Amino acid sequence: MTEKVEMTAEERQEFEAFKAEKEKKRREQERKEQRKQYADMVDEEVAATIPQLRELSERIKQVKEAIFGNFETILGMKSEITGVARNGQNSHTFTNSDSTLRVILGVNTIDGYRDTVEDGIAMVKGYIESLAKDDATKALVNAVLRLLSRDGQGNIKASRVLQLRKMAEDSGSEQFLEGVKIIEEAYQPTVSKKFIRAQYKNDKGAWCYIPLGMTDVD
Repeated sequence: MTEKVEMTAEERQEFEAFKAEKEKKRREQERKEQRKQYADMVDEEVAATIPQLRELSERIKQVKEAIFGNFETILGMKSEITGVARNGQNSHTFTNSDSTLRVILGVNTIDGYRDTVEDGIAMVKGYIESLAKDDATKALVNAVLRLLSRDGQGNIKASRVLQLRKMAEDSGSEQFLEGVKIIEEAYQPTVSKKFIRAQYKNDKGAWCYIPLGMTDVD
């Protein structure tokens, strides 16, 4: 037989507060245990994942080095046949005879210049700004100055210097040409990373890249 306990309103309020506090502590303990479980799961998966990724990275490195080594003789022959120095190209494309497979080997470079580039820029700017007399010449000046604008690293893009040379040759100005020549001679790119890209033709005849990076694979 259950004994019925009578409580005053004040005792009821205290009891309810006690139950609420007890429930609060229970939930806090539950969340603490969940956080611990989460941390344990992260530790476990990270510990298991890193060795796999290190192994994959080493395998990719080995394959990459092997492929560049395998093409070493071919690159030498290409240089002899074309008469173009190997270091004169940042990338080399090789396609099989039936044009269904393609491999591209190359190096990424970061544009950079010796201090003398400033002399060339000053010479080009001095000449080009002297032309700003009407709307037509002002448009030319603005176009050249845009080509001389610098990227986030403070350098002029090498591709823009090629455009500058064409404009200088068309102008016939010795000062313009000399300034561009100084800029070109100051060019000192830094080689960053070697890269390999591979493609194959699908059944529709379109070139498809073989995903070789972690972010490239779906």
